[in-house]
Amino acid sequence: MKLATLKDGTLDGRLVLVSRDLGRAVAATAFAPSMIDALQRWDAVQSPLQALADALDAGTAPGIFAFDPAACAAPLPRSPQWLDGSAFLNHGRLMEQAFNTPPIPDFDTVPVMYQGASDDFLGPRDDVPLPDEAHGIDFEGEYGVVCGPVTMGVSPEAALGCIRLVLQLNDWSLRALGPHEMKTGFGFLQAKPSTAFAPVAVTPDELGDAWQHGRVAMPLHVQWNGARFGEPNGREMNFHFGELVAHAARTRRLSAGTIVGSGTVSNVSRAAGSACIAERRVIEKIDEGAIRTGFMRFADRVRMQAMFADGREGPFGVIEQRVVRG
Repeated sequence: MKLATLKDGTLDGRLVLVSRDLGRAVAATAFAPSMIDALQRWDAVQSPLQALADALDAGTAPGIFAFDPAACAAPLPRSPQWLDGSAFLNHGRLMEQAFNTPPIPDFDTVPVMYQGASDDFLGPRDDVPLPDEAHGIDFEGEYGVVCGPVTMGVSPEAALGCIRLVLQLNDWSLRALGPHEMKTGFGFLQAKPSTAFAPVAVTPDELGDAWQHGRVAMPLHVQWNGARFGEPNGREMNFHFGELVAHAARTRRLSAGTIVGSGTVSNVSRAAGSACIAERRVIEKIDEGAIRTGFMRFADRVRMQAMFADGREGPFGVIEQRVVRG
């Protein structure tokens, strides 16, 4: 099942179901007016939503219309909670070098996670307003999951069963502000502006063989101003999403609609490229002795799209955004 949220002037938007080819849609409001309502009543609405999705794909659902990603908000325009991990250890180790920080204790065995803002997510085609190019504007291509209710102390395996939807996202970062905030010991705040999401959220079964024990085994193709930047694959995620969700729920419950991110998709092989500028910069410093790549400027564009291994377009649609002066 594929779901999206159309902008309608309200805070939570209007829930629609999207066809498997991402070309058509149908309103889901007869069962749930919004994504957050559907997630909060998932056991009651999942079956009728699936039946409507099947009818949409068969072409028999009433009220089918053309799906327009540009009309979409984030699948969840706002969420009870947004938690982002750093589940690709290759990226984390490179970032330690980039920020000249000491190794994180137990980095290989205990997930790293921060709590970000969840009240103002960006849609897939929204401009990204930011105050100053000197802040080190960077994109970060990631995967994420949306949870149903999660009990405190859940096991990683049980946490996998709490995952309702899978997402593709761009976790914008301001790199010049990050080092100071990390040194305070309180975590990111100003260094993490609003996160953007691809238009479509999908149930894990839509990924087929690409959903591998809580990992999205798909390359994430990233372009910056039309040029190839990288296509790292989510299969190298060291902590799977069940482990991330269980880590977040160790001492508290998680409410339906909580989003958990993977952190920047990163592969050991240099040939895969990168999903963020900071990683490319530190690789340049390590491999070539000097940083050559700057951060984003106003009017720059970034494009992200997950693809299946056989070259088919992925199920999430495309993030395509422009940075503008806020």
